[in-house]
Amino acid sequence: MRIVISVFISLDGVVQAPGEPLEDTGGWSRPYVEPEVVGGALDGALRKADALLLGRRTWQAMARRWPRLAGEPFADRMNAIPKYVVSGTLGEADLTWRPTTLVPAGGAVRRVRDLCASEGGDVLVLGSPTLARTLLAEGLVEELILTRMPVLLGGGTSLFPTDGVQRPLQLVSTVTAKTGAEVCVYRTVAED
Repeated sequence: MRIVISVFISLDGVVQAPGEPLEDTGGWSRPYVEPEVVGGALDGALRKADALLLGRRTWQAMARRWPRLAGEPFADRMNAIPKYVVSGTLGEADLTWRPTTLVPAGGAVRRVRDLCASEGGDVLVLGSPTLARTLLAEGLVEELILTRMPVLLGGGTSLFPTDGVQRPLQLVSTVTAKTGAEVCVYRTVAED
């Protein structure tokens, strides 16, 4: 399996605006979401995925949203796909959005490496900036789908590690929506 991260990102590299409530994470991006381009890219990534890998806060926000939208094709796929949630605080009894497997935070990197070594398609990470940053730092990500919104947020949560390590990427494709949002697909490049 391979790890694919898909996020909405501002021009200044922010994936979660400062002070944003979890239920409204990404609200700053709404004016730029064009269903055909942006929604189509997200739907395409989900269709190729065999599982979702989410951080606790993202999983909790999605667990509140997607079951309520059952009957809509995208929501039904979100509800049916196997999910892994990385958490140091959730317990099995908290996992009401099924099917979900708990990945204890302490062993998450090892467990993700095991997932990558197994057969199957993509493991899609949506949002989850802390988890995504760790996966990038560990060299576990094979593809980034960055939907760049034409806005500067001036602060907030970044996706990228700040460890000073250079990580080359190859731009595979870019599609621009009428709203100015750009869906950019990058693949990691193995260094010689």
